[in-house]
Amino acid sequence: MKQHSPRFLARVAAVRPHIVEISAADVRARLERRDPFHLVDVREESEWAAGHLPAAEHIGKGVLERDIEARIPDAAADIVVYCGGGYRSALAADSLQRMGYTNVRSMIGGFRGWVDAGLPVVRDP
Repeated sequence: MKQHSPRFLARVAAVRPHIVEISAADVRARLERRDPFHLVDVREESEWAAGHLPAAEHIGKGVLERDIEARIPDAAADIVVYCGGGYRSALAADSLQRMGYTNVRSMIGGFRGWVDAGLPVVRDP
């Protein structure tokens, strides 16, 4: 696993008090209940291609701010974002909130946390 730089970790630590985080178990429960929400994978395309959460949609962090309004125009939409380990998604949640989205959560532990919990993964052919 790649070691994160101190400035990156400081940036993530700075936004965490301002966002809501949700566990992988909570996301799974919401998927099982078929709650209406957007599950957005903000990882790189290559990470998405290697596997992703069921029902997720891919909007990479590099284009999130550019593309989010076209994909999810409702600023009150229920959105859960995740990345590889929960760091980039924390930054993504903060960014979406700054853009006016009011119901955004970041999944704690990201894709690795999901996999480590033994939860199902979609692998596209």
